[in-house]
Amino acid sequence: MIVCKFGGTSVGDAEAIARTASIIGARRERKPVVVVSALAGATNALLAIAEQSARGQLIGALAAIESLRERHLEQSQLLLAADQAVADDICAELSAMFDELAMLADALNTLGDLTPRSLDAIASLGEQMSSVLIVAAFKLRGLPAVHVDARHVVITDDAFTRAEPQPDAIAEATQRLVVPILRDGHIPVMGGYIGSAKSNTLGRGGSDYSASLVGAALQADAIEIWTDVDGMLTADPRVVQGSQLIERIAFDEASELASFGAKVLHPNTIAPAVTKGIPVWILNSRRPEGTGTLITFDAPRRPVTAIAGKSGVSLVKVRSARMLLTEGFMRRLFGVFERHKTSVDVVATSEVSVSVTIDDPSRLDALMVDLREHGDVTVERNRGIVSVVGTGLADGGKAMACALTAIGDIQVHMLSLSASGINLTVVVDGEQVIPAMQRLHAAFFGDSATCI
Repeated sequence: MIVCKFGGTSVGDAEAIARTASIIGARRERKPVVVVSALAGATNALLAIAEQSARGQLIGALAAIESLRERHLEQSQLLLAADQAVADDICAELSAMFDELAMLADALNTLGDLTPRSLDAIASLGEQMSSVLIVAAFKLRGLPAVHVDARHVVITDDAFTRAEPQPDAIAEATQRLVVPILRDGHIPVMGGYIGSAKSNTLGRGGSDYSASLVGAALQADAIEIWTDVDGMLTADPRVVQGSQLIERIAFDEASELASFGAKVLHPNTIAPAVTKGIPVWILNSRRPEGTGTLITFDAPRRPVTAIAGKSGVSLVKVRSARMLLTEGFMRRLFGVFERHKTSVDVVATSEVSVSVTIDDPSRLDALMVDLREHGDVTVERNRGIVSVVGTGLADGGKAMACALTAIGDIQVHMLSLSASGINLTVVVDGEQVIPAMQRLHAAFFGDSATCI
């Protein structure tokens, strides 16, 4: 049994969904469970509709709803043209969902307050719509698809926008609701991203996470993440020319790359698969014949496997003489970040100071107020992170020395080697992220690579 997750671009229109049906048709003997994202761009559109409505811009929000409705209905007609009765039924079901969306927008306009709960209620509609449409498309192409409501399977806590999955409850629900469908020779299809508490969500990129959670619960033979790129590459091809496909990569390397900027994979995806030792494939739905990338425990040990980078990072520095020989100081300091629900990426310490990077600055002002109780606080905005990742990075130190040489005269604000020794991270000015990535990639992977 395998779990196949299709991202937004893989179900973006009628043509893409037809390709998805062909991919699943070729995998029927492996008992696929299908997890789908919303149509490409739909989630962003839904979030914008929610924000417009809460700001009192109801006319604009309703116009956006009608535009999104027309897109879904148009693709439905194209996809289901072989059976007009089926097309009419699906269009009616989708229209009912858009009517619900319009009512939610009207309610938000009246209240003028966009709560996490109302945001999730709107955002989750994208996957609900796409999964209904895809089941109909599969059936029309001879695939025995059965719709499964993800809200009954991906059991979470009651949090909104960042729901926390409950693995034991998910395992029980999959055995009760999904396994019987597989035993009957059918293909379960569900939306990703959605949790169980009144249509809460797992956060952006949550469809990958849903697939991994379901795969772990079913102890699948493999999890396939179908996207619009050939797999994981040695760097983001949009910023680094000559990026190369990584055919096989270790779980911990893939997890580090996802956390530090690799767009092809959501950071949370790997964790459930690692727990169960389930291999994860990254494949291109536009070129299903490609080899893709296999993420597994059994991968080559390389000094450097890939380069990742991201901008829009804030660097927070706390300096306090009280740190010196004081028990519990770090626990109290990081307790502040926990209270403000702000995650920390990179950490560096000295005798009397701590520096951390954060991605989400939305709670930064309130965070600084509490941090000042522990010492002098400074914040440097518009920073970026560049990471050099490889399981053999720390072997002998040659690769790390070469990486620092390649960076050259680019100013480094912070430097950190991960506890596992597979990730060397540098914090630079935001506008220097791309030049740093390009220099590092040329040094390790270029035609005239000096760090081989």
